[in-house]
Amino acid sequence: MVGDLHCHTKLSDGSLGIEDIIVQAKRTGIDFISITDHDTLASVSRATVLGERYGVRMIPGVELSAWDKTRNRKVHILCYAPQKPDRLEGLCIKCCEIRKQCAKEMVEKVMKLYPITPESVMKYATGSKSIFKQHILHALIDYGYTTEFYGELNDELFNLETGTCIVEREYPDVNFVLDLIHSSRGIAVLAHPAFYDSFDLMDELAAKGKLDGVEAYHYTADDAAKKKILETAEKYNLIVTGGSDFHGLYNAQPTHIGSNTTDKENLDRIYKLIKQNKNSLQS
Repeated sequence: MVGDLHCHTKLSDGSLGIEDIIVQAKRTGIDFISITDHDTLASVSRATVLGERYGVRMIPGVELSAWDKTRNRKVHILCYAPQKPDRLEGLCIKCCEIRKQCAKEMVEKVMKLYPITPESVMKYATGSKSIFKQHILHALIDYGYTTEFYGELNDELFNLETGTCIVEREYPDVNFVLDLIHSSRGIAVLAHPAFYDSFDLMDELAAKGKLDGVEAYHYTADDAAKKKILETAEKYNLIVTGGSDFHGLYNAQPTHIGSNTTDKENLDRIYKLIKQNKNSLQS
């Protein structure tokens, strides 16, 4: 029994729809899947229905944007199965608004360098809760300024340190986000610590008892990173998850559904915690 607990759809920065992902999970023998679009739980109702139709168990999920104020950098938190999802609604709206403001400025900056239109970008952001840089690059590909999403032009425009058109703003404090997840009776998992170099933050949050789990199996984690993550997980008795971080056409490298997974032992731990969170609402 295995699960891919990190997938994105057209509701955020993925290129496929909810049904496409669930059908592909079925084809690849994945038993459990979580659609974790950025800052939105809009997939949950439809994913639940489709999961039942195709025989794939769904774990409701969302990847929340947060900010590590100590190190002044972004961090992502995966939230699974919130029993009171309405408590996350305000946070999701706020994060999407921040992202939209950044995207608007990025589109304006790109348009000064390349004569594309806002409409050419919005064509690919239709259905998404925000505009992402992948949507901008898709428009640039359409008009022949590049042939790839993650090449020289992406680095020139959107490199986090040197990009000429990258715009970032602070998201809500990570401690606030974690407290809100637990208030919603959800499960809080630190996403891909290697991606944003969140190892020190991981240790701090784990020591404070703020994390339920950590994502060890992710394409950005090499053997050394996995070793460090697993050591922290063992030390603080954290759930260990894995996921493909699937975005389809928009992945930074080839990453298929099921390329990284969560094993039965940790899926059982997740379901045990879900049951505890449900019971706590009745007590």
